[in-house]
Amino acid sequence: MKILHTTPALLLAATLASPAFAATCNVEIAGNDAMKFDKTSIDVPQSCKQFTVKLTHPGKLPKSSMGHNWVLSKASDVQGIAADGIPAGLEKNYLKPGDTRVIAHTKVIGGGETDSVTFDTSKLKAGENYAFFCSFPGHAALMKGTVAVTK
Repeated sequence: MKILHTTPALLLAATLASPAFAATCNVEIAGNDAMKFDKTSIDVPQSCKQFTVKLTHPGKLPKSSMGHNWVLSKASDVQGIAADGIPAGLEKNYLKPGDTRVIAHTKVIGGGETDSVTFDTSKLKAGENYAFFCSFPGHAALMKGTVAVTK
């Protein structure tokens, strides 16, 4: 009889401890030879202290002609970061060195490569409009999405 009384409690405890209720503090995103990311939005749970983005490039073209990176900033800063990054060149990932508007970024990768970045989520504020984009010249117009802090 005790088993019947404790079974619901055990089931509830097991359910609450399951991964479905745990915050996911990472995401994988791919940028391809057609200049597209496979995601247009990313949610960052408030409960995460750090968040990791793994970028993959499933294409075949080299980074010098079709390289991609993943850059996080306030949505209002995307155009300025992209424009200021062009003169920095590929060797600096098309990002102006020391640009404080950049919250996090990966390096530029080519076909078959991967890179990741882990950042402190305290840099993000709930209710702020954030964006991710590729800073390779000309890519930001198509390769972009939103980042939201979620509960």
